[in-house]
Amino acid sequence: MQKVIFLVDMNAFFISCEMTRNPNLLGKPAAVAGDPQKRTGIVLAANYEARKFGVKTAMILHKALKLCPDMILVPPDHNFYQKKSNEVMNLLFNYSPIVEKNSIDEAWLDMTGTEGLFGTPFEAASRIMEDIKVNLNLWCSIGISENKFLSKMASNMKKPLGITELWQRDIEHKLWPLPVRAMYRVGGKTSDRLNSLGIKTIGDLAKFDKNYIQEVLGKSGIELHQYANGLDFSPVRLEVRDDVKSIGRSTTLPEDLVDIDKLKYILMELSEDVGMTARKHNKKGRIVQIILKFSDFEVITRQTTVSPTCFTNDIYNAGYNLLKKNIHTYKAVRLIGISLGGFEENYSSEQISLFNIDKDDRHEKIDEVMDKIRSKYGFEKISRASLIRK
Repeated sequence: MQKVIFLVDMNAFFISCEMTRNPNLLGKPAAVAGDPQKRTGIVLAANYEARKFGVKTAMILHKALKLCPDMILVPPDHNFYQKKSNEVMNLLFNYSPIVEKNSIDEAWLDMTGTEGLFGTPFEAASRIMEDIKVNLNLWCSIGISENKFLSKMASNMKKPLGITELWQRDIEHKLWPLPVRAMYRVGGKTSDRLNSLGIKTIGDLAKFDKNYIQEVLGKSGIELHQYANGLDFSPVRLEVRDDVKSIGRSTTLPEDLVDIDKLKYILMELSEDVGMTARKHNKKGRIVQIILKFSDFEVITRQTTVSPTCFTNDIYNAGYNLLKKNIHTYKAVRLIGISLGGFEENYSSEQISLFNIDKDDRHEKIDEVMDKIRSKYGFEKISRASLIRK
C-alpha cells in the first residue's frame, strides 16, 4: 500500500489567530510585530493584505511600515497562539491517529489507508481544510505526497487555501525547476555554496555527484541529495505527551549572528518559554542542552548538568555558559535552541506572595508570579528588564 502523508500548514498563523477575535482586522493590512507601541522589532506574521505591499515575516518593522504605512500592528500573544494551535492539532486527530507536530502552525498526518473513510487524498484534504475554516475560522494549505519532505514542499506551492499533490512521479516537472533556495532545510549560506558549484535548481542538485556533495556539506549533503530526488524515509511520529523526554525551543534567526550580546537576548526568550512549559507540566530537569546551527550548516549540541530545576534563570544561565564556550567570531549562527531534560518526579507548586520572598528563592518566586500574570492577562503583559531593549 502506498504511503499517503499530509502536511497541514496554517496560513499567516499568528495574525490569523488575532483576526478570529478581532473582526476589525479583517480585510485590512495587519501584522503581529515585536513592539507595536515603539514601532520597533520584527514582523512575526503579516496577513495577505499586508503581503500585497511586500511585507514579509522577519522583516524589520521600520522597513515594513515604509512599504505599508497604514498597516495595523498587534502585539504578540503566544499563549493565545498555543491555545489555537492545540485546537488545530486536536481537530487533525479526527482524521488520523498519527499526527506529528512540526511547529506551532504545521503538522504531518499519516493518512495511509483512510480512503474508505474520507475519500481520495484530495477529497480528504478538502474536508480537513473546510473543517478548520468553518470550525476554527482559520486558513491552511495542505501538501499531499508519499513522504514528509515532498508533502512539506507541496504545502508551500499554493497559498493561501491551497491543496497540492506532489508524488514521486511529479518531481521532474514540479520540483526540479524550483531554485535550490526554495528547498526545505536549505538556508541562505547553503544555497550560496551550492550555487558556487553551479547548482542553481533542485534538479541540478538531484543530478549532481552525491559523493562530491558529501565532501562539501558532510552528512547533510547526502540528506539534501536524497531530498532533491524525492526520497525521505523518516516516518510520521506520534508525540506521546506523557513520556516527554525533554522540553526545548529553537528559532531560525532572520539574519546570521556572531554577536553574543544579541544571541543572549534570544536565548533568554527561549529559556523563558522552556521554563514556563516545564512549570506548566510540573517538570524539573537536571540537563540543560543548547543547539547551534552555524552558517556553514554545521550543527552542534552541548549540554551540562544542573540541580533539578524548572526556573528560567537557572536554565538561561546554564545555556549562556555553554553558548560562551562554543560561539566563534569567525562563524555566524543561523539557528539557536535550548532544552531542559533529565526530568525528576513531578513537583507541586504552592501559593506564594510577593510580600514573602526570601532572597535565596527570589528567582523561583518571580517565575511563579510571572506565570500567573501571563496566564490571566497574556504573555506580553510582563517581561524581564533584560529583555526590554532600546
